[in-house]
Amino acid sequence: MPRTVLVTGGTSGIGRAVAATFAAEDAEVFITGRHSDTVTRTAGELNVHGVVCDATDPGQVAELAARVGELDVLVNAAGGLPEAGSGEASPLEELRAQWHSSLTQNLLTAVLTTASVRDKLTGDSSVISIGSIGAERKGGSYGAAKAALAAWNATLSAELAPKGVTCNVISAGYIEGTNFFRGQMTDDRRRALVEETHNKRPGTVDDIARTAVFLASPGARHITGQTLHVNGGAFTTR
Repeated sequence: MPRTVLVTGGTSGIGRAVAATFAAEDAEVFITGRHSDTVTRTAGELNVHGVVCDATDPGQVAELAARVGELDVLVNAAGGLPEAGSGEASPLEELRAQWHSSLTQNLLTAVLTTASVRDKLTGDSSVISIGSIGAERKGGSYGAAKAALAAWNATLSAELAPKGVTCNVISAGYIEGTNFFRGQMTDDRRRALVEETHNKRPGTVDDIARTAVFLASPGARHITGQTLHVNGGAFTTR
């Protein structure tokens, strides 16, 4: 019987790669995204189920949970950099908006989605959340949100592991093939990010996707409550 997999933020980048990899292993995959056009297009391209859902909205998340039955794998891949301010508010109001955006996109999306499907997880299920190297080096509000994600994951694991559910975070380094930097990546910055790795190459979405598949495999059933760094050795405090 095929496994059922839910991937939030599954229309692009890491989320799309994770969904594609599970689908290639004959899992029944559901992906979510905020925009109906990208959800429909990606679902058709990957031959998976597409659900329009803004994972920051409790009502939409509840509707998403009602669409899926027993769930074998949940991958919390929704997230991103905070939206730019309008420039019309005061500096403190702009700062608050930036932090609120980071925490909502990168922490609350995972918290709300996981809570909504918690009773659908089985004794062999896995919850995997996509973190960032920015959680443990200068990452601003985005990095702080990803650090909070790891702290929440540790608590989640303590609650769910006795029931057989594993809960882990994949902390990604620099990954090419995504729109994370919104077109702002320069050649100099790319060279610097690659140079600080041990293997002298950028990460790929497939690196993260294959790690997710491993964490959801029988060989990883004793790995829980962990943050796994997938960054080519690029881990220094900056």
